[in-house]
Amino acid sequence: MQNKTTFSLHLTPYALMLTVLVLAVAGCSGSKVTTKSSAELPRYQIRILAVVPFTTLTTPQVRDVADPTFSVPPEVSRSDMAIAVPPNIPQPLRQTVTVPTGAGDIVTQLLWSRLKARKGITVLSPGEAAIALASQAPSQHSAGQSPAMMVAKRLKADASLIGQVLVYQERVGGRFGASPAATVGFEAKLIAADGQVLWEGNYYEKQRPMNEDVMGFIQRRGMFVTAEELAAYGVEHMLREFPFGTVVEH
Repeated sequence: MQNKTTFSLHLTPYALMLTVLVLAVAGCSGSKVTTKSSAELPRYQIRILAVVPFTTLTTPQVRDVADPTFSVPPEVSRSDMAIAVPPNIPQPLRQTVTVPTGAGDIVTQLLWSRLKARKGITVLSPGEAAIALASQAPSQHSAGQSPAMMVAKRLKADASLIGQVLVYQERVGGRFGASPAATVGFEAKLIAADGQVLWEGNYYEKQRPMNEDVMGFIQRRGMFVTAEELAAYGVEHMLREFPFGTVVEH
């Protein structure tokens, strides 16, 4: 009995130290998904939702060669993504990269495929929203109506989901070694037909090694994922806080 007690006393401090270390390292990874709901949300009933094709950030982003971290474009610093995107760190060697135009379609389809499977809401396709946008007269764009409002009214929807892909960098390498790793960032907004912003979601992640992101490393089984796989993770976790519709359990 004495030996067993002695072993337990030696093990407990080690276990506590390991637990604290894991929590501290996990905390360093920061929040990848943030959402915010409007105080006006309870006043709205959303039964029909239009998904507007996501746009992509057109401003070139500066990436350091030695440490491939994205800087913050001017548009991003004025948006909610400024919370998550790392600050610019000047380096002597720099490259300029842009968001691929197809990234908007990828994120849009990921969102639509998950939303249309929900019960309690009818989700109109991005194709329907694109046709509605194209049919609007230029005068309506200058009359103070946002694209989200125009699409909702044209399609007789209660609200529109719009968004923009701000960062979309594919990994360079394979599943067991990539430099740089994939990086994805996008934001989404749910806007009622009257222009009220009901809900906002943001996602930003550059895949990190285990010593910088323990939970992310475990979730991806120690492998480097593609940009689309990161985007799918962001969509899934962002929609967990989406206020309308019910997720169907399989």
